[in-house]
Amino acid sequence: MQDIVTVEDLVVVYPDGTRAVDGISFSVKEGEFFGFLGPNGAGKSTTIKALTTLLHKTSGRVSVAGFDLDHSPKEIRRSIGVSSQETSLDVDLTGRENLRLQGRLQQLHGKVLDDRIDELLKLVQLEDVAKKPAGRYSGGMRKRLDLACSLIHEPKLLFLDEPTTGLDTQARAVIWEYLEGLNKKEGITIFLTTQYLEEADRLCRELSIIDHGKLIANGTPSNLKAAVGGETITLTLTDASLKSKVKEILKTIQGVTNIEDADGGVITYTKNAGQIIADVVTALDRSSIRPASLSISSPTLDDVFLRHTGRRIRSDELTRKETEPFLM
Repeated sequence: MQDIVTVEDLVVVYPDGTRAVDGISFSVKEGEFFGFLGPNGAGKSTTIKALTTLLHKTSGRVSVAGFDLDHSPKEIRRSIGVSSQETSLDVDLTGRENLRLQGRLQQLHGKVLDDRIDELLKLVQLEDVAKKPAGRYSGGMRKRLDLACSLIHEPKLLFLDEPTTGLDTQARAVIWEYLEGLNKKEGITIFLTTQYLEEADRLCRELSIIDHGKLIANGTPSNLKAAVGGETITLTLTDASLKSKVKEILKTIQGVTNIEDADGGVITYTKNAGQIIADVVTALDRSSIRPASLSISSPTLDDVFLRHTGRRIRSDELTRKETEPFLM
């Protein structure tokens, strides 16, 4: 498969001097479901804005859909679809009218446009409310209509900038199903930025993880998790000053492959967590150290991020956002 996106040494510096994207390089194959994962402020949205011609890059080379970003921005815009965190709908227009407006902006008319609108309304299951103003739609329905608008001109590459932010679990699952269908059945290449680990793990076949404007890891979700090394034992400590002592104790236990600092404690990597957990507890007890909590888990993308950065990608703020009451 050919590359549909090529990024070489991309740098984006804001007027205040902030280096939002710091020399990143990666590529996306045609037909791929590609994920760009990272916490808030990592540089995800800045990257996608640069790739979609919405923001001028400072330096580097970018090719999108076979067109050079510097020389052919109009051709890039004709070849891609974009759906961002905030929907760009006219709330006074009906669902069908929003799609018609987007179609006309893409130079579609007559029966071709009518047929495409009918097809998309069916795809996102909004046929029954197509004549209602978008302002009366729920949060999940607006996301689905916005997605349909980005597909009106049948783009071969779809950029999605955190498209499920603010949706509840059920609404997010519905959007995931649509995106999987678009990629597998329609063959649309999807470039997804997200801070939801489960979203990246389920949907993306290839991932790049970004932090502080730099790429820190690339690969398939399974390979990235496998590289972490088996299972993890997470120890939360009541006294952070004991971290160094705990790490020294853990190093003496057979089966421990790696130890990393974590927020409030340490992460121990091992291939047989269930077998050595008793040894861990016994060794700590000999030194009169009793952790506040202890848990065992298989590797996740959060562990990948922790391994490369020393902290987790998730935060209390993100958890709160996930529970906002948006309904389908």
